[in-house]
Amino acid sequence: MRIKSSLILAILIFSISCNTSKKDKNHDEKSGATKIVNVIHYPKEKHLQNIKQLTFGGDNAEAYWSFDNTKLTFQATNKKWGLDCDQIFTMNLDDDLSNGEIPQLISTGTGRTTCSYFLPGDSTIVYSSTHLASKDCPPVPKKEDYGNKYIWPVYKGYDIFVADLKGNTLKQLTFEDGYDAEPTVSTKGDKIVFTSTRSGDLELYTMNIDGTDVKQITFELGYDGGAFFSPDGNKLIFRSSRPKTDEEIKEYKDLLAQGLVQPTNMELYICNVDGSDLKKITNLGNANWAPFFHPSGKKVIFSSNHKTTHSFNLFMVNIDGTGLEQITYDAVFDAFPMFSPDGKKLIFSSNRNNNGTHDTNLFVADWVD
Repeated sequence: MRIKSSLILAILIFSISCNTSKKDKNHDEKSGATKIVNVIHYPKEKHLQNIKQLTFGGDNAEAYWSFDNTKLTFQATNKKWGLDCDQIFTMNLDDDLSNGEIPQLISTGTGRTTCSYFLPGDSTIVYSSTHLASKDCPPVPKKEDYGNKYIWPVYKGYDIFVADLKGNTLKQLTFEDGYDAEPTVSTKGDKIVFTSTRSGDLELYTMNIDGTDVKQITFELGYDGGAFFSPDGNKLIFRSSRPKTDEEIKEYKDLLAQGLVQPTNMELYICNVDGSDLKKITNLGNANWAPFFHPSGKKVIFSSNHKTTHSFNLFMVNIDGTGLEQITYDAVFDAFPMFSPDGKKLIFSSNRNNNGTHDTNLFVADWVD
């Protein structure tokens, strides 16, 4: 499970409402209404060229490339597609969905899904789903029941599956009682990294792509997740919430016991694939997440609201934590960046160009260093 854009929007709305005394160029000073700014490419986004919108409505996120740079797998919720909660889809990069076409469904269409990724050969996709626990969408906890704090469910019904490009489920990879999700695949094509509660905490694990040889690689209290391999397949980048004070630790453990986490305070960490040489590379405050390695392996692109609490944008930083640079400049939400394997393009999710709605769409751009 990675933070959903719908949850982030809730956080942003709360942040804006708590800062109404400050002038905001994105709001009308008389009415307080949000100004609709339909922009695909902002002038300061110098690393992005030829931005193209790929989806047109609903909540589309976590789009990841095939090894051959031609296809995408992503999760979506769209009432017009008959969906009540996230399911996994695939599309070709040149598919046109602007007229309401529905892409190929990969998941079962039941339960809730998250976090899909192509396996070597691009003929199969690994993803997480709760469909074996229940065909229904699992209930979403109400923040009002938790002091209006922004929380995220860690559904114990999640397991990891493999399906072909027609949506036929081929194999189940995890069988533990509890949360097993967030799989991504090594650039070498030999390993999967994922997050699991099998130890009693949310830790990172690796396994072979057939589900064998499972190894725990993080051990410190906190939510470790959203991990990706470096271009050479030797390192991992991930985000973590690491409670430190007695109060923070108690709150984290109490929520986790109820299958919940708070995803609003996270920093980025890097380590070797076996978990050794673990280093924290950001200390920015707020939520820093959805990291992915730059093709050079020397930098990381990620989403953050450290600069302005009421908006998430993409930033890039060297793997030693130096050289922070802002990449996107949307007024609300940019996240889930991923470079194509050949390093030529960047896919990301954004609330730009949505006519003032809550729609989150996929955008692809040519990358310029």
